Amino acid sequence: MHLTASFDERLWLAIAEPSRRKLIDALLVKGEASASKLASLVPFSRQAVRKHLFVLEKAGLVTEKRAGKEVQFAIKRDSLAAATRELSRAADQWNARLLAIKEIAEELERNASQKPSLRSSGKKPE
Repeated sequence: MHLTASFDERLWLAIAEPSRRKLIDALLVKGEASASKLASLVPFSRQAVRKHLFVLEKAGLVTEKRAGKEVQFAIKRDSLAAATRELSRAADQWNARLLAIKEIAEELERNASQKPSLRSSGKKPE
C-alpha cells in the first residue's frame, strides 16, 4: 500500500535541501522568475533548478504559470506562511525537549555531587 506524504513530510523534504532554500530566497527577492532566470542567480544548472522547483511545487510552496513560451515560478505566500508556522511549531517543540534534557542533566549532576564518593568515605566497594 502506498501512502501519500502529508504536508509536513513534503515540507521537510522540500526545505531539507540547501539548493531549494536558495531558490526560495531568490523567488522571495524576485517575486516571479523563469527557471532560466533562477539558474543565473544560483550556482547550479537550469535542469537542476527545474528539478528543485518540481519538489517545491509538490510541497505546495511554489506555483507556476505560463507566460508566452516561458513558465514563471512564484512563491505561494499562503503556503509559505503555513510552512513558517509549522517550522516555528517544530522549533518550539525542540526547544521544550532540549530544556527538559537540560533539566534532567542538571538534576543528575546535583544528585551525583550530593552522594559521598567511596574514596572520600573510606569505605571499600562491596
